[in-house]
Amino acid sequence: MGDEGKAAKVPTDQNAQQWSGRVDGSGAQHLRWHQLIAEQESENLSDAVALIGFRSDAGVLRNQGRIGASEGPAALRSALSPMAIHKHRTLVDLGDIVVGGDQLEPGQERLAGAVVQALSSGALPVILGGGHETAYGTGLGLIRHLADDRATRLGILNLDAHFDLRDESRRTSGTPFLDLYQEMQRHDREFHYAVLGISRPGNTAVLFEKAEELGVPYLLDEDCQPEMIWQFVHAFLERIDVLYLTIDLDVLPASVAPGVSAPAGYGVPFERILAVCRQVVASGKLVVADVVELNPRFDIDSRTARSAARLIYEISVG
Repeated sequence: MGDEGKAAKVPTDQNAQQWSGRVDGSGAQHLRWHQLIAEQESENLSDAVALIGFRSDAGVLRNQGRIGASEGPAALRSALSPMAIHKHRTLVDLGDIVVGGDQLEPGQERLAGAVVQALSSGALPVILGGGHETAYGTGLGLIRHLADDRATRLGILNLDAHFDLRDESRRTSGTPFLDLYQEMQRHDREFHYAVLGISRPGNTAVLFEKAEELGVPYLLDEDCQPEMIWQFVHAFLERIDVLYLTIDLDVLPASVAPGVSAPAGYGVPFERILAVCRQVVASGKLVVADVVELNPRFDIDSRTARSAARLIYEISVG
């Protein structure tokens, strides 16, 4: 693969600043994320968690949202840095893909290439967004990785207040899953997509109709009780072989996640979203994940970043 498929490494001084924090000792029982990532080489990705930053505001801006998500990857690294290691797994940081100005489509292509590379190396890619336009690059990478394996059923589980099935003339943070549907149609793949946490006031009737048309199962935020969530996720996992989990932080209540493009007036309690993460990890089907829409400009006491970091922790090494 050429350089266009690789994440652009962040400068060493910037990387060191993001991966830094308290050091209690050098033994395995003392380790935190920033120590482990500093020690491990990005060349060895087999069974690693491979972090890829996607610094993009382009899709949110096109979608008329509050920009600032391009600062999300740095805030997520800072929130992950002090977390303790209790179960050893290789952690590597592949750096950032930077979307300059309105150059969204080339950036998504570069992200797709980086995801293919990580998956082909045996890693679990975890993408740090960026707006939800991140999802098109993540999903496209998985589709390309499985291009010669049409028998494997690919599923996308979106934890989100919104369907993100808008039909627009160009890609935005509101279109990624319709874009992926169209990509799967071109590859003669079935579209397995489900959404948990949908806000009825946050989605127009047209979007509900589109979800019905495409056969998208969804669970409204007000129906997200523990047993209903477990059954919903279980039923979806039964239909697929490999899972792409995408977490839009606006699925959480605004009190938990104020630092997003569109804060939720209702939202799904944090502990229930955490339970979904544990359920999909336990299934053994999770192959790629992304966490998107963190906007540090509107965060309060790093509340959103810390919540997001805990979810990433559970996906990665929990």
